[in-house]
Amino acid sequence: MRFATVAGWLAWQQVAHPVAVDPGLERVGRVWRKLALPFPAKVLTVGGTNGKGSVAATLDAILTAAGYETGLFTSPHLVRYSERIRLRGRELQDDDLLAAFAEIDATRGDISLTFFEWNTLAAFITFARARIDVAVLEVGMGGRLDAVNLLDADVASVVSVGLDHREWLGDTVEAIAAEKAGIFRSGRPAIFGGRRVPKSIVACAAAVGARLRRIGDDFDYVERADGWDYVGFGSRRRELPLPALAGVTQLGNAAVALAVLEAAEPAILVPDEAVRRGLTAVRLPGRFQIVAGEPEWILDVAHNPDAAQALAASLAARPCRGRTLAVCGILGDKDVEGIVTALGGEVSRWITVALEGPRSLAPAELAGRIAGAGAASVIAAGSVKAGLQQARADCRPGDRVLVFGSFLTVGPALAWLGLPS
Repeated sequence: MRFATVAGWLAWQQVAHPVAVDPGLERVGRVWRKLALPFPAKVLTVGGTNGKGSVAATLDAILTAAGYETGLFTSPHLVRYSERIRLRGRELQDDDLLAAFAEIDATRGDISLTFFEWNTLAAFITFARARIDVAVLEVGMGGRLDAVNLLDADVASVVSVGLDHREWLGDTVEAIAAEKAGIFRSGRPAIFGGRRVPKSIVACAAAVGARLRRIGDDFDYVERADGWDYVGFGSRRRELPLPALAGVTQLGNAAVALAVLEAAEPAILVPDEAVRRGLTAVRLPGRFQIVAGEPEWILDVAHNPDAAQALAASLAARPCRGRTLAVCGILGDKDVEGIVTALGGEVSRWITVALEGPRSLAPAELAGRIAGAGAASVIAAGSVKAGLQQARADCRPGDRVLVFGSFLTVGPALAWLGLPS
């Protein structure tokens, strides 16, 4: 074995490939074919710009409540790498990760892999060896050239499409949507969760012969005073509880999850009671996560303008007596100005922080860009810890603190607040 610890493997994997992001299925596909592992599980692949983590977590919670043995693959992680691979509802243990990494290394020969490709193959190996019933796979970036796309989805879903990762996916919504639609498969269901459907989603589904189902046209949800109904393309689930995940987007995300399950019938059958248990049991830190107290803390991984608009709507739906102070760390390739514009009316004071890694913006540079986008009160605090301490010190009675901008912002905040990830 090359390394005796998971930490040793991860440190090496982060620098072993010439570039951090290198989309394509040729390298990772060769290794997966050499592994030659049968994969009998049903595959539910979840892509999109925003919301895919929530949909994946909701699917896993409902399927677990229905008695299925599941594997859940997501990325990135907030605190621990093992958050990315969950088997039967539990994070993968170090011994399992070490075994998977050693098997990849012994198989790959001279094939170089990115950090994410190592991650994906470790999940696939684990799920194949465990002979799970259903694999819920969250796309890392894009779809067509993402390593997750090695496996043919029995049902593929694109939750939303917005402008993000433009360096790799394209400069327009239509171009990005076409990349995300690359997970669709011939003759199989494809679920789209956005109210505005890019033409390329429709065109890509038609080109491969996928059976496209769209929210608002083929399925939807109806809010009730004490819950909601799912209105499907062949069924209806009534009097469902609100999802345990907070925020204005979560009913739409839950509807997408139920559309995926409906499309998977009869191979996957889930009774209404399991749906109810799953909706109330689902947990996903960092998605409009509310920590009650004085001050109240809200943590959200919103890191693009569309996500920031949804975050602003969720904040407006939960008004506070005082100000909203934002502890904000954003990577350099993100649309800072678009994020600030989306959130400007809800944030009274901005506190910028530095993130780990080469893509981070220095707090002073980020503060300058936020001020340039129209924010009146902005200070640079340094580290995430320093920003959190600054926010707590600046709070007056009735104020709240919003921590957002990146997984690399929210993860350290969870640890500082002593919350589980």
